[in-house]
Amino acid sequence: MLSNGTAEVINDHEYPATTEELIEDCGDRVLELPNGSETVSDVLARLESETFESADDAHLAVYSAMSNKAVGRVGYSDRDPTPVGSPYSPDAVSF
Repeated sequence: MLSNGTAEVINDHEYPATTEELIEDCGDRVLELPNGSETVSDVLARLESETFESADDAHLAVYSAMSNKAVGRVGYSDRDPTPVGSPYSPDAVSF
């Protein structure tokens, strides 16, 4: 869910719309994330230029381009064991 009215601005935008048009219209909006914040402009700048057919398409693009500031611990999963050779595996301990 996008906060501080960002979702509404994206919803109210006229579609189809390009990445550049969305950046111009709502790029200054700040997204408060669990581990910091970033602007919609920063997020959309990570993507190649495209045309969004609907607000849903634009929302999905914003969600998919957020940095790791939007997630908890990077590489953490409480569902699966850490695969062998993963950069997130703990250091081996020798006794």
